[in-house]
Amino acid sequence: MRILIAPNAFKHSLNAEKAAFAIKEGLLQSKLACTCECFPIGDGGDGTAGLITSKRKGQVVNTEVHDALGRKINASLGLIDEGNTAVIEMADASGIRLLQNKELNPLHATSFGTGEQVKIALEMGVEKIIIGMGGSATIDAGCGILKALGARFLNSDEDEILILPQGLADLVSIDLSNLDERILKCELIILCDVDNLLLGDQGAATIFGPQKGASADDVKKLNRSLDKFSEVTLQKTGKDMSSIKYGGTAGGAAAGLYAYLNAKLVNGIEFFLQLTNFSSALRKADLVITGEGSIDEQTLQGKGPFGVAYQAKLKGLPVIVLAGKVPIDQNQNLRKYFDVLIPISNQSGDLETALKDTECNLKRTAEMLGDLLSLKA
Repeated sequence: MRILIAPNAFKHSLNAEKAAFAIKEGLLQSKLACTCECFPIGDGGDGTAGLITSKRKGQVVNTEVHDALGRKINASLGLIDEGNTAVIEMADASGIRLLQNKELNPLHATSFGTGEQVKIALEMGVEKIIIGMGGSATIDAGCGILKALGARFLNSDEDEILILPQGLADLVSIDLSNLDERILKCELIILCDVDNLLLGDQGAATIFGPQKGASADDVKKLNRSLDKFSEVTLQKTGKDMSSIKYGGTAGGAAAGLYAYLNAKLVNGIEFFLQLTNFSSALRKADLVITGEGSIDEQTLQGKGPFGVAYQAKLKGLPVIVLAGKVPIDQNQNLRKYFDVLIPISNQSGDLETALKDTECNLKRTAEMLGDLLSLKA
């Protein structure tokens, strides 16, 4: 049996490469006669840029930028296509994983460091920039990125607003006279792992604010700031940040770059699979195994495992998903794409323990799966 192993990262626990290798180890320890190909995936979230750079045999460039709270850090970006394309991961500079829980503060956290990476890429003369936007600590609608590229956000006194994004509630105008013109000549592609809008009940602040440390009062303040930013942007550019699909990605950064930098917002996993020639690996497979930390209805809104399963089903291949958490009740929508959903933990316990044991649980579950498949083989 030829098995293609294509998991996403298991959030806060295991990156996609380690998850794929753990599944492979378990299968090879089982009684099943099989060959395994590991094809770790990324849908725009943590690790996506590194996977693209590796798959496309690119170069990793180390940089010094600022994190979401303005502290100097080391981050990296990838160069592919003979140096013509930069691949940037927002989480490397503006990621939530870089902050301690007590430091989370989306009223003051900005994407400025990601903008610094964009500027560095422009200095290298790239013609295209790909940004994976998952895993950010920010809900600033990309104002940090824009500021790093020369934009100024002004209040009614024409003073620059220094506290972003909270201060956007006082926004009256945006000065683009010093915007780095090179970015407007560069193709900018944003890999989105959610399809939320910028505003509303399913918007960036309401849905993702609490995950990034926002209190209920903070969420109201953030929504006021994003609403004002959207209003001023519509007046200035004629583009409605609030209505663009995927605009809520990375705290609305996708919407901001769409409005001001002509960025193209795309489904992250579709773009990733096409760029890395996933279809070639599928042609050699009899069975596909995917997975990530949690599988539920939201998975079908464009998450990595859904992208894998969708492509596999086009070729009539069976798909098994391994996850830390799967729905207890039968879900017919999920079953259209995943033939079997298997939770990898067989004991009740706290989340911290489950995350720590992910690698071990993946190996054990994959070995049991292999033994089961061997009975039919």
